[in-house]
Amino acid sequence: MKDLKKYSNKTKAAFVLLIVMLLILLGNFNTLQNSKNVNDNINAIYNDRLVVAHYIFQYSKQLHFIKAEAEKLNLSDNTRRTEIIHTLDIVHNIDDLYTKTVLTNKEKQYFDAFLLSCKEINNQVENKSWREIVNTSEEALKTLESLSQIQIEEGKAKLAAANAMYSKNNSIGQLQIALLIILGGITFYLLIKKIKKTVKIPEPPSLN
Repeated sequence: MKDLKKYSNKTKAAFVLLIVMLLILLGNFNTLQNSKNVNDNINAIYNDRLVVAHYIFQYSKQLHFIKAEAEKLNLSDNTRRTEIIHTLDIVHNIDDLYTKTVLTNKEKQYFDAFLLSCKEINNQVENKSWREIVNTSEEALKTLESLSQIQIEEGKAKLAAANAMYSKNNSIGQLQIALLIILGGITFYLLIKKIKKTVKIPEPPSLN
């Protein structure tokens, strides 16, 4: 009776251990899936930065046009004013798209500086200060170059960190899964072995 009770307790413990291992195994698979999702999200942020790079290119294109218009001495003031104001409207339309992207504090600082330059250009147009517009446009273009470099560096850093985190989590997760499978196999083997030892098969009657 004592042996039977001992066998019953060990059996229950083995079943509980199997259930716990199964839960850990499922949780581990879930963790691996979450890691993949994090990696995908970070990559999406990087892709978003590529979209921002396109906006920066559009900004640069419009600023070069504004600078060129301000330098044209053969154009009348009204013509230059009309062309530059129209181009600034295009720039402001890009602003609405740019502000919806993911920006770090450093990027926002440079973007605010760029917006300030555009505001100065707008004021200089009203005053017909063409030489100042050329200088302010050059400053805005330099700000865009700095902003573009920051975008690239931030994107690469986030992508590298995400890939490193994913690789680490993936390696640890696979190791844990392997250990759990081995532990489960050992436990299952011991459980079957215990059952075979406990359940005695009756011997056939002797003919002697």
